[in-house]
Amino acid sequence: MDRFLEMMAAEAGAAPNTIAAYRRDLTLASDTLDGRLATADAAALERLAEEWRALSRATVARKAASLRRFFGFLIDEGDRADDPSPALPRPAAARPLPRTLGHADVDRLFAVVAERLATPLPNDLRLAALIELLYGSGLRATELVSLPRNAIHPDRPFLILRGKGGRERLVPISDRARAAVAAWRAHVEVDRAFLFPSGKGHLSRVRLFQIVRDLAAAAGIAPDRISPHVLRHAFATHLLEGGADLRALQSMLGHADIATTQIYTHVDASRLVRLVNERHPLVDALAAQS
Repeated sequence: MDRFLEMMAAEAGAAPNTIAAYRRDLTLASDTLDGRLATADAAALERLAEEWRALSRATVARKAASLRRFFGFLIDEGDRADDPSPALPRPAAARPLPRTLGHADVDRLFAVVAERLATPLPNDLRLAALIELLYGSGLRATELVSLPRNAIHPDRPFLILRGKGGRERLVPISDRARAAVAAWRAHVEVDRAFLFPSGKGHLSRVRLFQIVRDLAAAAGIAPDRISPHVLRHAFATHLLEGGADLRALQSMLGHADIATTQIYTHVDASRLVRLVNERHPLVDALAAQS
C-alpha cells in the first residue's frame, strides 16, 4: 500500500489530499478483509461491496475506483497476475447540479466588502482580495490559500497556476482583483512565503470556509448556501451566462475532462431557451409574417 501511494505521488502527481483519501479507502478495505486486501479474490471483493451497501453512490464509486487503481498497480508491479476488480460495484453516476449563487447574492456580498473597505482594517483588505479571487478567477480553495506572496503581478492580468493533478493553467486576474491583492499585500511582510499567511504557513481551507460564511451572514445570505466552492461555481455559471465558450471555461477552471465543465450547461438551461426564442432565424421570419 505504501509503495502504491508513493507511486501516486511521484508518478501520477496526486495531491496530498488525494493521497490521504486513497490511504483511507485502502486502509478501511484492508481492515474489513482482515489485512488481506492485496490478495483478495472476487468473492472477497463482493463481500466488501456488501459492506458498502448503506453508503452513497458517490462514496461507493470513489472507494471502488481507489481499489481498481490499487489492483492495477499490483499487476503492473508483478505482485499478482489476475485482476479481481471487475467484482467491484460500478454505481451509476448521478452527478448533482452544483450549488451556485445568483447575481443579486453576489452583489450583496460585494456590498458588504465595499462597506468594510470604507475604513478598512487589514483583515478587511484580506477579505476583499480573497473574495475577488474566488469569484473573479474561479480558484479552488487550496489553490487560493497557497498562492505565493508575489504570484499576482500588478501589471499582468493572469497567473500561471499548477492546480489539481499537477496540471498547469492560465488563470485570468481582473483589474479589481489585482488592485485588491496589491492593497492587501502591502500588509504582508516581505519575508512571508504566502500571499495569505497564517502562523508559519498559509491560511487554512477551514479558515477560508469560515471567512466566506461570516461574510454571507453579514450579507443576509444563509451561510449553508455558500462556501468557497460555491463561489467558484458562481464564477463558472455567470461566465457561461455571459457567453463564455465551454472550452475556454474548461481551461480557466482547470478541468481535465470537458464532461466536468458541461454540468454548467444544465445550470444555464433557462438562458439557452431564451437564446432560441430571441435569436433563432425563424423568430425573424415569424415576425415578418405577422
